[in-house]
Amino acid sequence: MPEDPVMLMSMINTQLRDRFPTLERYCKANDVDQEELKEKLAKIDYHYDPEMNQFR
Repeated sequence: MPEDPVMLMSMINTQLRDRFPTLERYCKANDVDQEELKEKLAKIDYHYDPEMNQFR
């Protein structure tokens, strides 16, 4: 996973758009702590929108 939060957000949103219907399923499939991911992206003011299934 990219260390740069902007690159991370871009990679996650691409995966959510192309392969995973929810953040929860992405995190389970990739052994990622969902809360840690949300906290990391919140630091750059991106928050998960479940209706859009992306960080915005």
